[in-house]
Amino acid sequence: MPQIWMTYEELATLGGCSAAEARMQAMHLSLDRRRSRDGNTRVKLNLALMARFFQTIREAEFDPNDAITALRETHRQMSGILVTEQPGLRRGVA
Repeated sequence: MPQIWMTYEELATLGGCSAAEARMQAMHLSLDRRRSRDGNTRVKLNLALMARFFQTIREAEFDPNDAITALRETHRQMSGILVTEQPGLRRGVA
């Protein structure tokens, strides 16, 4: 059985409510809660919430071409940063 952990903000998005309401819902449902290393508290979804999460993923319009384009653009931007930084590094090293 997979485990899905979400922040209160993520749970709020899933439930269509505020983060405070999501926190109250998590407490009401007695969901496991843990503070993560990044400082955010995350709750473990129960079976009903996992089913809702999977349903939203199934219903989402996903275009692989858009994802590929976004990855290429990110790569292009990161490559540009590295190229502009390299000459400065060489001067600093020498």
